[in-house]
Amino acid sequence: MASSRLGARGQCLHLLKTRGFLLLKLLAVVLAVLLFCEFLIYYLVIFQCSWPELKTPEGAGALGAPKAPEPVLRAMFLADTHLLGAVRGHWLDKLRREWQMERAFQTALWLLQPEVVFILGDVFDEGKWSSPEAWADDVGRFWKVFRHPPHVQLWAVAGNHDIGFHYHFVMINSVALEGDGCDICSRAEAELLEISHWLNCSREEHRPHGCGDRQRLPASAPILLQHFPLYRRNDANCSGEDAAPPDEKYTLFKERYDVLSQEVSRKLLWWLQPRLVLSGHTHSACEVQHGAGILEVSVPSFSWRNRNNPSFIMGSITPMDYALAKCYLPREDMILTTYCVAAGSLMLITLIPTGLVSATFHFGRRVLRKFKTM
Repeated sequence: MASSRLGARGQCLHLLKTRGFLLLKLLAVVLAVLLFCEFLIYYLVIFQCSWPELKTPEGAGALGAPKAPEPVLRAMFLADTHLLGAVRGHWLDKLRREWQMERAFQTALWLLQPEVVFILGDVFDEGKWSSPEAWADDVGRFWKVFRHPPHVQLWAVAGNHDIGFHYHFVMINSVALEGDGCDICSRAEAELLEISHWLNCSREEHRPHGCGDRQRLPASAPILLQHFPLYRRNDANCSGEDAAPPDEKYTLFKERYDVLSQEVSRKLLWWLQPRLVLSGHTHSACEVQHGAGILEVSVPSFSWRNRNNPSFIMGSITPMDYALAKCYLPREDMILTTYCVAAGSLMLITLIPTGLVSATFHFGRRVLRKFKTM
């Protein structure tokens, strides 16, 4: 009688140990998958990105000495983060998307160490109708997600989801432009003409009449940063894995809604004569040549809510030259596949010790044998 009790107690202890080891295995797998998908994957993917190299011509300095290389500014460009607000944003959706963007941004800062970061509009999703309290909450979450050390500058261009269309439509470094004579538009056009005049005075070797004693700017064509793209008919000529889907490429863009108007686009190119244009808004990538070979790069959305494969642009910039490279972030479908594979593995780890897998296998074999004998 005593031996049977001891045997039963031993079996219970053995069963408890087996289940304890099983729980430890399950916990280890869960923690490993979470650590990989929610933290390590950002380092593994962004680690593959590198700053583009500039092919600057070598020149001679004084007395034939090699010319000192120009300092290179390392700039990150991202767009359309669309931080969700209190009206349309579910708390779980906000938590997930903001965690993804925070991890991607903080990892990029740590690995790539940019000197300046530009966000090309639509930082928020509900800025055009937020209450003061909701707006303050959104801004607080923005500074948490995109926190950065003091030596890194962060600049944001306002987009239509930040402050709405038309009379408060800020496109180019706080320059508003709509072209219909509204108050802020008139002031913006006057400021643009002033900037254009200043640039032209700096470009000319002999200062034209009317330049006066205005300080001469460095002999460098500007880089134009804005939320809305310059006018183009559609995205038919855009290519790449992060370009617009085939069913959207041939949809005509609306002026002043999807892209700037033709008139405004011509004015900007004529007045500023930029060497490069960077824009957002479409959530997809595109490269367009305007006028005399002026390149415009549309930066895709930085949010997984808008894309399966977000990315950002890395720029190495000098006063006379620039080079761009794209850095892709982890694909959402890859993360979901990893979770599905992990869930299937957990099921197998759970079922194998109980014998359910082998029992199911033997049951299937018996059914097949009966079917063959019929």
